Amino acid sequence: MGKLDGRVVIVTGAARGQGEQEARLFAAEGARVVVADVLDDRGEDVAKELDALYVHLDVGREDDWGAAVAAVKGAYGRIDGLVNNAGILRFNALVDTPLDEFLQVVQVNQVGCFLGIKTVAGEIAAAGGGTIVNTASYTALTGMAAVGTYTATKHAILGLTRVAALELAHQRIRVNAICPGAVDTPMSNPAQLDPTADPEEMTRALDELYSKLVPLGRVGRPEEVARLALFLTSEDSSYITGQPFVIDGGWLAGVSVI
Repeated sequence: MGKLDGRVVIVTGAARGQGEQEARLFAAEGARVVVADVLDDRGEDVAKELDALYVHLDVGREDDWGAAVAAVKGAYGRIDGLVNNAGILRFNALVDTPLDEFLQVVQVNQVGCFLGIKTVAGEIAAAGGGTIVNTASYTALTGMAAVGTYTATKHAILGLTRVAALELAHQRIRVNAICPGAVDTPMSNPAQLDPTADPEEMTRALDELYSKLVPLGRVGRPEEVARLALFLTSEDSSYITGQPFVIDGGWLAGVSVI
């Protein structure tokens, strides 16, 4: 038996990267996965491979959320879980960030998470309870230069997680956040999107870079983040809610001077 047998779980941003690995692992553990993304061709391919449902979902648009939930209810009749994984990253000094860029990141990362909770929580409650996992970041717990907007939204996601956990506990909905550090996905490794590049070579370069920053000496793998999302979605975490879970190879632990 799988850890998610019979459960219906929506994973946003599931066409690639962390979301794709979460969708694959959840399906392997018996879930009826809903692959949600704006990358329709790639998302449909992943869903077909997993015998899953694909829904087009721009997480920053409330109408898209309503349509996605209606499609899931039509296909499966219920929703038991949500992984708010979709997000974007922009590099800029805070004082050089255009307002349009700031609002774009807020709309996807912060508003998208809010709308996911707002739209799906009632459906999870109607199914008898379940889980919401929000993807925050290492930067939800500390600052990082050049990614100020991203950092602000990830701090906000952690706040939303805690409030939602308090407000939804009586409906038997647990809400937690995962806080990844550097992970080898297209967000941090654009070579994965370049058919002429060698993504394995880029991974080795990232490992070399993070060997100087991260105690475990390498960049994280999306499969590792997926296993944490599975833990928080399964009954293995049945008495945990409102918490951030850092998965960063020890990066946040401190600075080594030796």
